[in-house]
Amino acid sequence: MNIYEEIINLPHHISNKHQQMSLESRAAQFAPFAALSGYEDLVTEASRLTDTKIELTNEMKDIINDKLLFIEKNILNKPIINITYFVLDKRKNGGKYITITDSVRQIDLVNNIIILTSRKKININDIIGISGI
Repeated sequence: MNIYEEIINLPHHISNKHQQMSLESRAAQFAPFAALSGYEDLVTEASRLTDTKIELTNEMKDIINDKLLFIEKNILNKPIINITYFVLDKRKNGGKYITITDSVRQIDLVNNIIILTSRKKININDIIGISGI
């Protein structure tokens, strides 16, 4: 004889005081105990898209160099420019292109960087476009 035989066929108790919980609410109680914690973050990271860095042609490099020379000659006027540059992704291959609007504080050819008024430093080799001048 089974020890639960006396109660196995009894009707389920329904409270007169409390409303019955929906199936969604009952399932939500167990959400914090998900077996694959961190899985959602991994899926999100894997689905995040990155760009590959564009290799500039000599003509494109010449255009950027000409604009940098113009900025250097007019640096005291602090012309406001738009610079589009590549930023490597720290977690996966590739990166993304960012466009920033600012004025140039200094062009450091020794370290091959541009220092903006906001103190942001941009590697000259990462620049793919300069506009606004």
